[in-house]
Amino acid sequence: MEQLILNVKGMSCHHCVNAIEGSVGQLSGVSKVEVYLRDEKVEVEYNPSKTNLHQIKDTIDNQGYDVV
Repeated sequence: MEQLILNVKGMSCHHCVNAIEGSVGQLSGVSKVEVYLRDEKVEVEYNPSKTNLHQIKDTIDNQGYDVV
C-alpha cells in the first residue's frame, strides 16, 4: 500500500467531503480516503498495482475540484 496526500482546492462543505470520499473510495485498490476540509487536503491509501496517482487525480477533477 502507498499513501498519498493531495492539495485540493474548491472544497467548502461536507457535500464536498462526501463527493470526494465516495468517488475516490470506489476506485479499485483504494483502501482509505480521508478529506481534511480545513487544510484543503485529501489523504489516500491505495494499492499501486490496482490504481495510480493519475486515476485518483482524474476522479477528484471529475467531481469539480482542483488538485494542485
